Amino acid sequence: MTTISFLMDGSLARAARHLCQVSARTIGRAADIDPAELRRYEKGADIFDDAQIQRLTDALVAYGARFVPEDEFGGVGVRRKFSRTGVRMIETWEGEGGPVGDDDV
Repeated sequence: MTTISFLMDGSLARAARHLCQVSARTIGRAADIDPAELRRYEKGADIFDDAQIQRLTDALVAYGARFVPEDEFGGVGVRRKFSRTGVRMIETWEGEGGPVGDDDV
């Protein structure tokens, strides 16, 4: 994945995780980080090295977070990668199931 151009702190990680509605356990598993340590980091503990922060960022991006770097208009932020309509459509696709078929026309 791509390298972020800003340092993500615990509050930004917590905001991204809540915005994407993903548990600490799920993100921890995806980032190979202990969920209890992730919660400590989100509360302000400076316990992660650059590699752990990058894995955490990559996991959050995979679950739909989009980080906005600081610029002349404002500070670092996070937003959803998908619109509200897109999220509803993705949730609908999750429940479709059924066998995979050949789609050649």
